[in-house]
Amino acid sequence: MPTAFTLVNIELGKDQEVLKGLKAINGVTEAYVCYGIYDIIAKIETKTDEELKNIINREIVTIENVRSTLTIITI
Repeated sequence: MPTAFTLVNIELGKDQEVLKGLKAINGVTEAYVCYGIYDIIAKIETKTDEELKNIINREIVTIENVRSTLTIITI
């Protein structure tokens, strides 16, 4: 099962809106607001690598108020 952690930078003050958007994505199993360079961390678990790629490249980055992401894929 492909698993990844995506670190998300967002617009100031939009953490709850982005968090809600992340949790609505099928495959995002956990998401938390955090402090530091990144504002939110999300855990993504899928059945295939292609599904994981689509969630990261087509769904997460298109959430309103997401500025940038960094994804770490686990092995």
